[in-house]
Amino acid sequence: FTGDFHAIGAANNLLAAMLDNHIQQGNALGIDPKQITWKRAVDMNDRQLRHIIDGLGGKPNGVPREDGFDITVACEVMAVLCLASDLMDLKARLGRMIVGYTYDGRPVTAHDLKAEGAMAALLKDAIKPNLVQTLEGTPVLIHGGPFANIAHGCNSVTATRMALKLGDYVVTEAGFAADLGAEKFFDIKCRMAGLRPSAVVVVATVRALKYHGGVEKAELNNENLDALEKGLPNLLQHVENIQKVYGLPCVVAINAFPTDTEAELHMVEEKCRALGVNVALSEVWAKGGEGGMALAEEVVRLCQQPNDFHFCYEDSLSIAEKINAIARKVYHADGADLVGNAPKQLKQLEALGFGSLPVCMAKTQY
Repeated sequence: FTGDFHAIGAANNLLAAMLDNHIQQGNALGIDPKQITWKRAVDMNDRQLRHIIDGLGGKPNGVPREDGFDITVACEVMAVLCLASDLMDLKARLGRMIVGYTYDGRPVTAHDLKAEGAMAALLKDAIKPNLVQTLEGTPVLIHGGPFANIAHGCNSVTATRMALKLGDYVVTEAGFAADLGAEKFFDIKCRMAGLRPSAVVVVATVRALKYHGGVEKAELNNENLDALEKGLPNLLQHVENIQKVYGLPCVVAINAFPTDTEAELHMVEEKCRALGVNVALSEVWAKGGEGGMALAEEVVRLCQQPNDFHFCYEDSLSIAEKINAIARKVYHADGADLVGNAPKQLKQLEALGFGSLPVCMAKTQY
């Protein structure tokens, strides 16, 4: 609503234009058009543009090649902006972004194209967090939106740090559930920004838990304790991951619906307490701040307790070891199978010096 997304898309597409222009003007870097990894961006989900061929129309109109568009929130510039600590750090991070490879396999960066300065200029206002307020006057910082199923899914580091300087307690969202959202919030954002969370709120609904238990969508308004019990292991696994994998205390917030019954709410509370986790009913949607008092009090209590926060894996592990750590500890799989070209890609990434970076997991929403 402030033009941030437009600026991010413009910076992304400026780099794409400079890349293609470099090839058109003689290609001094020796960029292989078949190994270009940088895509253009548009703030619309238009599947027709995901895979395209551009540069048609003869020599004056560029070099024909395969290309494509990402939605703006899924572009790398969005993720980079949200991890940057200030404008100069943003410029440096933009310069390190890889846009493709040369004919002999060397990476080409935005810095090689001398693009990061102009990109940073386009983003000089977008890097500033946006201050808004709730209906009750509570300050809220809205900033950034890296796509949670492929990027790290968290708001900006600058917004979080600003909030920590201005408030006694800061609540921030890590999108896409505790397995993906919380994992990347801890292992990427907290690691890179030096943040140490005090407590975790896992939000659930009785309706969703019954849906996990096999109830059809049209029947979710009806009490069904059997289905609820079948769906609860999903929630309990998220809670256990927070406690055992990351060493943090947590509370389950039940986002209340009018159709929830006392028996259903009691069952959720009982199962969570068996793990040593309290349940708080959240009725903020109906009662405003008053409906979140019980939850807020429990969060304050948890924040005052000592915790043993740690990451899922260490920086020193190989990329494959980090992937397997997430697969085993968070997803409770036997491990990850590297198939097709993946082993070769991991070797290439480590040869390029990226082995010490955190892993950004991606998954579909299905």
